Amino acid sequence: MDYENAIEIKDLTKRYDGFTLDKVSFCVPKGSIMGFIGQNGAGKTTTINSLLGIVKPDEGDIKLLGMDVKEHGEEAKKEVAAIFDVLPFNDDLNAAQIGRMLKGIWEEWDDETFKKYMERFQLPLKKKAGDFSKGMKMKLQIAAALSHNAKLLIMDEATTGLDPVVRNEILDIFLEYLQDGERSILMSSHITSDLEHIADMVTFIDKGKLLISGVKDEILENYGMVKCGKEDFGDFAREDYIAARLTDFGAQLLVSDREATAKKHSGMLIEKTTLEEIMLYYVNRDKDSFH
Repeated sequence: MDYENAIEIKDLTKRYDGFTLDKVSFCVPKGSIMGFIGQNGAGKTTTINSLLGIVKPDEGDIKLLGMDVKEHGEEAKKEVAAIFDVLPFNDDLNAAQIGRMLKGIWEEWDDETFKKYMERFQLPLKKKAGDFSKGMKMKLQIAAALSHNAKLLIMDEATTGLDPVVRNEILDIFLEYLQDGERSILMSSHITSDLEHIADMVTFIDKGKLLISGVKDEILENYGMVKCGKEDFGDFAREDYIAARLTDFGAQLLVSDREATAKKHSGMLIEKTTLEEIMLYYVNRDKDSFH
């Protein structure tokens, strides 16, 4: 099937007592990695669970690999692999048993590919999964996910709690996985440095609402951090910045358009920013320490 976007979400809404995922819309272009960011409780897992059919949305439309999930959900899910921060297999099973079990579930399961990843990750086939370290459990999930020819990989905080060496190894494997241009990844994480390293696109939600979605390099090019004295801060109108942090020494302001800010406030120092700073300033914009 030919399709432009691996994931299309339009006006996705899910209401819980005390929380609403509110009309979230974004697309993951085929062949790309979308970094999905937001603090814990922002709605990332609700969105992912809606994609996977674990949660039934109240409103909105979802397409996976060009297929409407309301009509072709089961068919679409055959080509999707999900990786969670908790191992979904029984702790008493070893990797060889898990492989045999998955062979009965996935039509396109490939034993050879699974064994190759197990060797590459130096994972024992006969040891119980419950005795694996967190990093080993994550590698086992990834080996399983990449062994049934999935076209879309969906990850929910999959690299949380892993040491930097293991995270780097896993990120390299994801980049390999994407090389043919036919596969795509949605990767939710609050480790923004990982996403800065490998993501093509970024979607940022906070308190159930979509704040930013677009090409990562463009976002990092457009947003900036202004550093100035308290007197200069007084020259900024409230609509000129997203949030400002005042200290005894001066002010730091997150702006969404570096060029426009430079024109309006000439001579002002405007530095490049990071996804982490963008997230931090947006999330805290209503707190007392921010303005």
